[in-house]
Amino acid sequence: MANRVWLITGAGRGMGVDITKAALNAGHQVIATGRNPEKVLKAIGDHKNLFVVKLDITSFADAVAAAQAGVSKFGKIDVLVNNAANFNAGYFEELSMEEIEDQLATSLFGPMKVTKAVLPVMRKQRSGQIITISSTAGLTGYTFCSAYSASKFGLEGWMESIQTEVEQFGVKTTIINPGFFRTELLTEGSTKYTENTIDDYDESRKQQLEFWKGANGQQTGDPAKLAQALITIVDAPTPPKRFLAGADAVATAEQVAAQLQKETNAHRELSSSLAYE
Repeated sequence: MANRVWLITGAGRGMGVDITKAALNAGHQVIATGRNPEKVLKAIGDHKNLFVVKLDITSFADAVAAAQAGVSKFGKIDVLVNNAANFNAGYFEELSMEEIEDQLATSLFGPMKVTKAVLPVMRKQRSGQIITISSTAGLTGYTFCSAYSASKFGLEGWMESIQTEVEQFGVKTTIINPGFFRTELLTEGSTKYTENTIDDYDESRKQQLEFWKGANGQQTGDPAKLAQALITIVDAPTPPKRFLAGADAVATAEQVAAQLQKETNAHRELSSSLAYE
């Protein structure tokens, strides 16, 4: 369907820029959002089908205002891309509760707030697609990523649940699980390493910091290709409920599935013996 209206969060940097440009190049209209509208416009460039709106995803009032502004401008919202996120890295014991809560506020509650603002529009239209960018950290836990993984695991459970609620209104959902893509996620502007330290973690923390900081700019995934893949997904007659982005994401999913099957088989008899006699 031509002339779809997309609302994209975090459109001023990283993968959000690529997704916005891909949607515009495909002939769609885009409500590009970010905390700093001037930065979004500078990153994307002026375009007749571009409408830039301020949106801090941690603010439900911002989300409602952005959705209303988008509908006033273009008359509808066909595709929502929950892209904006952050990364609070560190060992769980060292992370402060403020850092943990900040991670959840941005990467879990943020997409929930934006979706809650946009969903009434889609329900009224009886059509729409909600795409939420998760991570392989939503499939399996990673060392040094406990808060981030918690936000992504929560994101996935929420998305799978609302699919069963909104499909009756013609609204579809897709979870995207990217592997390592060369975005700005690991830059200083998006990643925060906790400054709280416990001596017992010193040696392993040093190794983790070397890995994560060294990975910045070396990721194998091309965000422009992922953005184009989203165009293909939206155009599909039956969009996938989950899309694994990148060969590394496919490998991770296969490992997770194999491990789950192994554990299921290992304790099948005990697991199946727990009913009332």
